[in-house]
Amino acid sequence: MIDLQAHLNSIAGFNNLELLAGQVVEGFISGMHKSPFHGFSAEFAEHKVYNTGESTKHIDWKLYARSDKLYTKRYEEETNLRCHLILDNSSSMHYPALKQTDLNKPNKIAFSVLASAAIMQLMKKQRDAVGLSIYAEQFEYYAPEKGSERHHHMLLDQLNQVLIKSEKSQKTDTYANLHFIAEKLKRRSLVFLFSDLFQNELQQEKTFEALQHLKYNKHEVVLFHTYDSATELNFNFDSTPKRFEDVETGKFIDIFSDNVKEGYSKAVKDYFSATKLRCAQYNITYVNADIQRGFAPILSSFLVERKQFL
Repeated sequence: MIDLQAHLNSIAGFNNLELLAGQVVEGFISGMHKSPFHGFSAEFAEHKVYNTGESTKHIDWKLYARSDKLYTKRYEEETNLRCHLILDNSSSMHYPALKQTDLNKPNKIAFSVLASAAIMQLMKKQRDAVGLSIYAEQFEYYAPEKGSERHHHMLLDQLNQVLIKSEKSQKTDTYANLHFIAEKLKRRSLVFLFSDLFQNELQQEKTFEALQHLKYNKHEVVLFHTYDSATELNFNFDSTPKRFEDVETGKFIDIFSDNVKEGYSKAVKDYFSATKLRCAQYNITYVNADIQRGFAPILSSFLVERKQFL
C-alpha cells in the first residue's frame, strides 16, 4: 500500500483528498515499469497543422508566438469514455474504526473513497467523463458523468463528506438504489460499484437482479468487493472473549473467537466464492478489493476494463 504517513504533517485526515489520490496514482504508475499499461495516459503526442474550421481548443499558442504558424496538439487515446462510480455508504462499510492518525490503515469506506478518487485522477488524465452515486438505506447523492474541472472538484468534495460526516447506524438497500441508478444512467457507461455485499441470501438475489438491470441497459459493470481480509475473512482475533456487534442492526453476541473461527471462515469463504460465481454467470467483472492489499488491484482493473470497454 502507498505510504501515506509521510503526508500526515501537511494533510489533516482526508481534507486534501485530491493530493492523496494523486499520490496513489503516482505510486501506481511508477510501479508499472514495463507493464502493458505503459503510456496509457492522454499525454501530448505531437503537433499537426491547424486546418481552417477545426476547433481552436488545442491550438498551441506558445508555438504560434514563436513560429507565427497555427499548430494544434494531438493527444494519445483521447476518448469519450463515461464512467459512473457507486459507493455503498452503509454502516458496515465504516468498519473497522478509522484512526485519523494512521491513514496507512484505512477502513472499508476510506479505502473505497480514496480508490474512487484515484480512479477519477486517472480519468482526468484521459479526459474521460465521470459520475458518482452514494447510497446506504436511502439514496444520498447522484451526479451525472461530466469531465470538467469544476465537476471533478465537486465529486471530490462529496467523497470527502462521506468521511468527515459523523457515523450513524445505516442499513443497506443496494437493490432499490441500484435500480434507481440504472434508471438515471441514460448513456452506456462503465459502472464501478464499491460494496462489502454483506447481506442475506434473499438480499443478494435481489442485488443481482438490480445489477442485471444495469447490464440490460448495456452498461459494463465492475464489482469491487470491499472487505478486510484480516478480520472479516480470516477472523484473526485473539483468544480473549469479545462482543461482536452488527453495526446495522445493533444485535450482538459474546463469544470466544477461537470457538467459531473455523466455521466462520469457511462460511464467509463459501459466500465469497458464490458471489464471484454469480458475477461470472451475469458477465459482471468481480474484483477482490481487500483493504489489506492496497490500491494497485483497483487501478489495474480500471485500466483493463477501460481498454476493453473502448
